[in-house]
Amino acid sequence: MSSTGSDLSVDIRDKVLRVRINRPEKRNALSRTTLKEIGDVFNRHKSNDSILVAVLTGAGDRSFAAGGDLKDLDSVRTRELTVDMVNTGRTALDAIRNFCVPVIAAINGTALGGGAELAMACDYRVADETAKIGFVQGKLNITTAWGGGADLMERIGSAPALKLLAGCRILDAKAALELGIIDACCDSGQSLDDCVEDFVSPFLERSTTVMRGFKSLRNHARNEFVQSLNELETNNFIESWLHDEHWQSAGNILKKK
Repeated sequence: MSSTGSDLSVDIRDKVLRVRINRPEKRNALSRTTLKEIGDVFNRHKSNDSILVAVLTGAGDRSFAAGGDLKDLDSVRTRELTVDMVNTGRTALDAIRNFCVPVIAAINGTALGGGAELAMACDYRVADETAKIGFVQGKLNITTAWGGGADLMERIGSAPALKLLAGCRILDAKAALELGIIDACCDSGQSLDDCVEDFVSPFLERSTTVMRGFKSLRNHARNEFVQSLNELETNNFIESWLHDEHWQSAGNILKKK
């Protein structure tokens, strides 16, 4: 079964839900429409007993998701619109975090800013040789918006995460693997599809009841940490987004596009 929305293509084969961001001309940047579609897809399939694992990736070979779509988000200038944008993104990423089975981010190319947050919302990250991941929000004078900072801290610890967030360092696949951000990298000459297939094969040997049972434990344990920081992370982002320093940085980047 397969379907294609305006920004996504969705396919279910061999007990795997495959969701692809289909905006290669925008380097799979995350507009509000894209985020809503992502949330809708995962919510729509959470009761599908035929699925044992989900894979999220981006179209093309340049980007998993290059970040937020700055042209779309340029109109988000008021507090009300900012809160609405944050809620749209958070709802989408929470649909991934709380999905009924493991979700794997198949990272092809770059995952930057909001794209890094999207990757971290998944349970695991598998990367090709060209992959790069970076929390570069600080370069735009904003903080993480959709729970990505909390996800990063839950994964690698608060002090190492703080260093990455403040440093805006872009990691290649090897460095991200060493830090524990990425769970598997393609061998030399191995395709990303083959690497993902190898990674998910143990999950596909389990029954639906067992897979969902284990994932529910993971969701509960993770949410205790991530949700405890939700209000703080959201408020920090809103204040930084509305600050003049952010709009000066965003304007400089848009002028270059």
